[in-house]
Amino acid sequence: MIESHKEPNYMGVFLLLTVLTAVEIGVIYLPIPKLIIGTLLIVLALSKAVLVALYFMHLKFEKRTLGIIALTPLVLCTLLIISLLPDLTGTAHQTKSEKAAKDETAQEVANVNDNNDSESVNK
Repeated sequence: MIESHKEPNYMGVFLLLTVLTAVEIGVIYLPIPKLIIGTLLIVLALSKAVLVALYFMHLKFEKRTLGIIALTPLVLCTLLIISLLPDLTGTAHQTKSEKAAKDETAQEVANVNDNNDSESVNK
């Protein structure tokens, strides 16, 4: 017993995806903070992914369990990104010895520059 469903309007979904893509391009050029731009782009991308999953993957016409199975990787990926976010900040961490060596090198460069300046004044 195969249940039939009404054929979705694929061209309508395609046009909506096209409009959302154009909105994404427009969002990039808005004079707002980058964090808000990034958030808007993520929301728009998720809405496009939902449209593709619902209509082109026919999840709209399947049982709810299949939708939950399809949603699980998104949830896991989100949790992974949130858990790795502290490591992805790009902040360089230095040990105390590395910092001391860097400070010592900077001090030596400053001393050399001071010596060169005093020699040029004496000439």
